[in-house]
Amino acid sequence: MMQKSVAYEENYSDTCNHANMVVSFECSNHYMAAVIKNRRKSLAVSYKRRIFAEKRDKMTQLNRKLPLGIQDFEEMRRDHYIYADKTDMVWKLANGTKYNYLSRPRRFGKSLLCSTLKCYFEGRKELFEGLKMMELESEWVKRPVIYFSMSLGGSSAQTLTEYLNNVLSSYEKIYGRNPDEQSLGNRLNGIIQRAYEQAGVQIAIIVDEYDVPLQHTYETNHHDACREIYRNFFTGLKDYGYCIKCVFITGITKFTQIGMFGMLNTLVNISFRNEYAAICGFTKDEVICNFSEHLSELADNNAITKSALMDTMSSIYGGYHFSSGLIVVCNPFSVCNALVNLRLNSYWIASGSNEMLLKVLRKFINEIPELDNCLIDSDYLEMSDVNMNDPKLFLYQFGYLTIKKVVGSSYMLGYPNREVRNAMLGMSLPNG
Repeated sequence: MMQKSVAYEENYSDTCNHANMVVSFECSNHYMAAVIKNRRKSLAVSYKRRIFAEKRDKMTQLNRKLPLGIQDFEEMRRDHYIYADKTDMVWKLANGTKYNYLSRPRRFGKSLLCSTLKCYFEGRKELFEGLKMMELESEWVKRPVIYFSMSLGGSSAQTLTEYLNNVLSSYEKIYGRNPDEQSLGNRLNGIIQRAYEQAGVQIAIIVDEYDVPLQHTYETNHHDACREIYRNFFTGLKDYGYCIKCVFITGITKFTQIGMFGMLNTLVNISFRNEYAAICGFTKDEVICNFSEHLSELADNNAITKSALMDTMSSIYGGYHFSSGLIVVCNPFSVCNALVNLRLNSYWIASGSNEMLLKVLRKFINEIPELDNCLIDSDYLEMSDVNMNDPKLFLYQFGYLTIKKVVGSSYMLGYPNREVRNAMLGMSLPNG
């Protein structure tokens, strides 16, 4: 007796927005029908697994830690925080000019940048797996790194001296000390020379937030003493240049009178260079690529589309331009806080300011409305020392003004975004 053919048709709906799949079979006997039935089950299981995997991947990205307040590159990589890959720029910086200075506003990622540079010079290859650095570096030379975090230097000549003494003592335990080295400057010179001789390779020196003690003591009776300590301490950075591969200094304000900038006449101010415009902070693309699932959660929480959210975040937290190329940078502190708290608040403004900034704001309170869309000579902005008598220069360095466009040989400055604009205009109100 001839067996009737058996037809099967199954529709599998892919919940991940892929096209539905229709599986059709026609069988001439019950044996083949059983085979097809098993195949159907296998396909169903495969679809379920794929859907589960995609959901798991989304949750994995969502559960990756937001890098709020993380300033240590090793911690960032070891503990799987989200990292916006800047290592191509780090490599270029490390292998470019010997003496470099970068100015950026507070909480823009300068310390993380310094930590990343330190790990690179130490040859910590394992920390850079999967990053752009791996395509650029092949030798991974391990160099001694002398690292100063000047935010720990306090607000007086005594606390600054104590901090520098403690740092030098820690390196002298590694590289030794000559009894003839009595002053802080001579001790640093000795460490530089011995580290170079013992390692057999040039060393790196990183000075993070160099200007913090100078900001704290500005227009006080401690300032001149602190300035003199700086002048005497860093003389070796030039005298022992043959021992040094790279010197990298970060800060907010530029105090040329301390002698560091005049002494290092080859110090390159990369703060306005187009190739380093986004070395700190986030570009819009970096926010979208690195925080996609967190953005979706924030958009859902605020009942708006993801596209509308990005436009809003750019308006509130973006708008920074640090070079004539006008590459747009977002404030990383506010972006990360918004993603953590699921609210679009003014986080950077609320995080505080120092007394030096408050003095300037109080002094020029009546001029605040006039600072938006003001012109300043580009050479003056790029080369001048900090000046409390010029609010435009001062507020640019602190991140309250930014470059809006280039007008001939001048820059037009203005408020970068709504967060800063609302705060500045609020200060100028009668009850501000």
